[in-house]
This record gives sequence, C-alpha cells and structure tokens, in this order.
Amino acid sequence: MSLNKVMLIGNVGKDPEVRYLEGNSANGTNAKVATFPLATSERYKDRNGEQHENTEWHNIVVWRGNADVVERFVKKGTQLYIEGSIRTRQWTDQTGAKRFTTEIVASSLQLLGRREGGDSAEAAAPAARPAQAPAAQSTARPVQAAPQAPAAIPGDMPEGDDLPF
Repeated sequence: MSLNKVMLIGNVGKDPEVRYLEGNSANGTNAKVATFPLATSERYKDRNGEQHENTEWHNIVVWRGNADVVERFVKKGTQLYIEGSIRTRQWTDQTGAKRFTTEIVASSLQLLGRREGGDSAEAAAPAARPAQAPAAQSTARPVQAAPQAPAAIPGDMPEGDDLPF
C-alpha cells in the first residue's frame, strides 16, 4: 500500500502563470496548466520567548478546469487550501546538466479568506473539485476560512465547532 497526498493552506507568492499545451486531445482543445508558488509558514517561540517564523515554498501545478479557476480568481497574496500529490521531475538543461524539481500537483483547491473590496472569495468562486469526483460524493468536512479577528479563546467557541480556525 502507498499514499501520496498533500494538504496545504498558504498564500500565493506571485500571480499564476497560465499556459496552453499543444496536445492530441479528442475534442481538439489544448490542455490548460497554471503554475505558481505557495508559501506556508510555521510560527513558534524559542526557549528565550523570541518569536520565529519559518516559511516553506511549494511549486504548485494545476490542470484543466482547476486551472480555469486559478486563472480567473487567484493572484499574488490569495490564500488557498490545496489537496494534491507530490511529483518530482527530472530533465536535462541546455548545458547538459541534470536538473530536478519537486512540485505539488493539485487535484482540488479552495479559495480562502477575503478578496479586495470585502467580498468573500468563496462566494465569487466555489471550490474547484477534480472533474471525476462529484461534490455529492465528498465526505470531507469543508475547510473554513481563518477568522480576521484575533483567535477565540477555546471556551468561547460556538457549540459543535471543534475547529479552532
């Protein structure tokens, strides 16, 4: 048995690059692919009480219908929830050196947070799902946007809400 699954919540580092790949698809259309960096951060205090932050950058690749959503609604700074898998590719560059890159191939994504102007990004664009998995079959609990106000004290959470975000 094996499992290759990644779940990330982070902020887009730059506007996505969208390309159309020439291919031999049955209906004559070219596949659309969007790529962008996503930053995830971890904050902690050391023994001296000093605050530290580590940021990890992930190369995200999104295909077809999800690439349409990215093209329309995602820009630098957008907060996203992404599910996908890790893929490592190898190629030879122009100098003949072998090069490697590790990417997250997104199978689904959801816009989080707020867009400029105060409108909810989720209201403007519903969660993008893989084409082969209808929403009715999903058993996953929807991801809730992080609160804009300071985090609530655990005793102040609404009844039945077990997620602190």
